Amino acid sequence: MSLEKVLSIAGKPGLYKLKTQTRAGFLAESLLDGKTINVSGRHNVSLLSEIAIYTLTEEVPLRKVFEKISEKEGGKEAIGHKASKEELEEYFFGVMPDYDEDRVYASDIKKVVQWYNLLVKNGMTDFSEAKEETKEEEKEGGEKAKKATVKKVTAPKAAAPKTANPKASSTKKGGATKNAASRKT
Repeated sequence: MSLEKVLSIAGKPGLYKLKTQTRAGFLAESLLDGKTINVSGRHNVSLLSEIAIYTLTEEVPLRKVFEKISEKEGGKEAIGHKASKEELEEYFFGVMPDYDEDRVYASDIKKVVQWYNLLVKNGMTDFSEAKEETKEEEKEGGEKAKKATVKKVTAPKAAAPKTANPKASSTKKGGATKNAASRKT
């Protein structure tokens, strides 16, 4: 399973696997305990594939950070997320030496390490991009570019000339219509 189906839900611990869409939201299965929950549109949900870590030069997708941790650990679990702040920062500096220390907090590092360990425990160790999806996106992007160049340019239509006599309104200043006024009598 790819990171496109793994979710983080604000206010709920751990990570969730997207199961199916419902009328009011979707169903997600917890990677911690396997329980399925109903997630409504009111929840703040983030896909792991859309999260990035700030570095001094760019934003690095979480997928690449997980790949670097996996390379360092040989595909096994990393340091525990309950380690001290200094240990976590030192470990993360070993993984991402150019991360922006002003914008990446210790709580962020703790979360990244916790998520990585949770994914490894659940057998998700392939953090590379899904190749099929990227090929489809390239095809779609190419087709969109072709369609954009084939657009037909048409002259704008001339506006209809205004008539000298405006249409009569059926309402009076009092708000009642002629029909409603005649019904009252």
